[in-house]
Amino acid sequence: MSLIEKYWLSLTIFILVCIATLSLWPAQSLPAVPGTDKTHHFIAYGLLMLPTALKKPKGWLYIALAFALFSGAIELIQPYVNRYGEWLDMLANVLGLCCGVLFAALLKKMSSWHKADYI
Repeated sequence: MSLIEKYWLSLTIFILVCIATLSLWPAQSLPAVPGTDKTHHFIAYGLLMLPTALKKPKGWLYIALAFALFSGAIELIQPYVNRYGEWLDMLANVLGLCCGVLFAALLKKMSSWHKADYI
C-alpha cells in the first residue's frame, strides 16, 4: 500500500482546505503563478481526486460527486469575496476530477505491471 493510499483522507482534506482557501482569498492578494486560471483549476481538482481514486474507498464515486458540488459552491461564493465565479472554472474542475480518476487507474495499472515483472 502506498503512502498516498494509507493517508488518502488526510491528504484529501489538506488539498480541499488549500483549494477552498486559495479560491476564496481576494484575487489581488494572490501571487502571480505561471499558467492560465483554467489550468490551475484543472490541476488542483485532479490532485484533489487522486488520493481518493487511488484508495477507492466505499462510496468513492459519491466523494467525487461531492467534490464537483464543492466546486460549484465555491464558484457561487466567489462573487461575495471579491472574486469572480465562472462556470468554465467548474468545467475545468470537473475535467480535473475525471483526469484524476484516469491518472489513478493508470498508476494502478503501471504498478501491477511492475509487480508482474518480479513474479
